[in-house]
Amino acid sequence: MTASAPVVASVNVGTPQQVSWTRGRRTAIEKRPVTGPVAVRALGLDGDQVSNRKHHGGVDKAVYAFAREDLDRWGDELGSTLPDGFFGENLTTAGIDVNEAEIGERWRIGSAELEVAGIRTPCQTFSSWLRVSGLDNRGWAARFTAAGRPGPYLRVVREGELAAGDGIEVLHRPGHGLTVTAMFRQRMAAR
Repeated sequence: MTASAPVVASVNVGTPQQVSWTRGRRTAIEKRPVTGPVAVRALGLDGDQVSNRKHHGGVDKAVYAFAREDLDRWGDELGSTLPDGFFGENLTTAGIDVNEAEIGERWRIGSAELEVAGIRTPCQTFSSWLRVSGLDNRGWAARFTAAGRPGPYLRVVREGELAAGDGIEVLHRPGHGLTVTAMFRQRMAAR
C-alpha cells in the first residue's frame, strides 16, 4: 500500500464568540471549514480571527495545523467522530505527520509558503470546549500532553492563497532533528 501525497483536507476559520463556558471570555476555538481559496497573510487566514492575543496569533502563530489522522485517533478515544477544525486548527492535513516536522521546516501550500515555528500547548478553553461538545475532558491537559502530538503553529514566509485539496510540498527540512513532538515534550517537561 502506498501512502497518499500530503494534502490540506480542510481550511478552517472562526471568529471570537462570547460563550458562557469560558467564564465570560471570548474564544475563537470553534473553526468551520470553508470552500474555495483563502488568502494567507502574515497574521493568518482571511476570515479567521484570534481572541486571546496573549496566547494565540502573531507572526509565529499565524496558522495552526493538525492532522486528520490525529483527529481520528482522538475521535476513537473520545467515542465521537471529530469534524475538521474541531481542535481549533486552521489547516486539517492528511498524509503528512505534522508532528514529525522539524522546527524551521518550510512548506508550500497553494501559492503560500509556511514555516513550522512552534507548538500548541493545552489550555482550559480547549478542555472546556471538549466538555461543552459532550466529550470526556477529564484530565485533558495530561492526556493531550501524554500523546505528544500537538500539531504545529506556522509562520507565513510568503503570502498567497491556499484551499482544501492543495498539496503540501516540503521545501526545506533543516536536519537538526528538533521536531514538533520533541519541542512539545521539552516545553511540557519544563512546566
